[in-house]
Amino acid sequence: MENLILIFISTVLINNLVLTYFLGICPFLGVSGKLESSFGMGMAVTFVMTLATSISWLIYHFVLLPWNMVFLQYVIFILVIASLVQIVEMFIRKFSSPLYQSLGIYLPLITTNCSILGVAIFMVTRNYHFAEAVVFGFSGGLGFALVLLIMAGIRQELEYADVPGVFKGAALTLIIAGLLSLIFMGFSGLVSS
Repeated sequence: MENLILIFISTVLINNLVLTYFLGICPFLGVSGKLESSFGMGMAVTFVMTLATSISWLIYHFVLLPWNMVFLQYVIFILVIASLVQIVEMFIRKFSSPLYQSLGIYLPLITTNCSILGVAIFMVTRNYHFAEAVVFGFSGGLGFALVLLIMAGIRQELEYADVPGVFKGAALTLIIAGLLSLIFMGFSGLVSS
């Protein structure tokens, strides 16, 4: 149990996929303009990441390893992720049309969100057992959602700030992302992993 808690804390704060490994930057920068869309994207990514990690672990350990087909792991993981994203997209379109409209192109781009594929690959390379893989996937999604919401909150507040012209837009967003990365580095002594 202690190991699961350490994986959770480590993945959300210390080894955050976006701010440490710079995985999932495209939706991080693209959707973080508004809190509502950031929350929706964060929950969608958390859901997909948790299920993708769980299903990928099962396929890897019960199909790819026994049949000596480990070389197919990337293709299989991408197929699992793409299938789950389609399910999430259909669900959001049916039950939350405003969220579907606000996410726009970034919802189908969850398929190519490298943080989800990164979690599936890290799960294999770190040799996690099933419970560890599920916690790792869930906490990776929560970490993604956390930094997405933090960035959205900052960007919404900056709409009312007097920002010099050279810093408006992408420049200031990237500076904030870099500062957030430095801030999260402050958690590095919390857990050794």
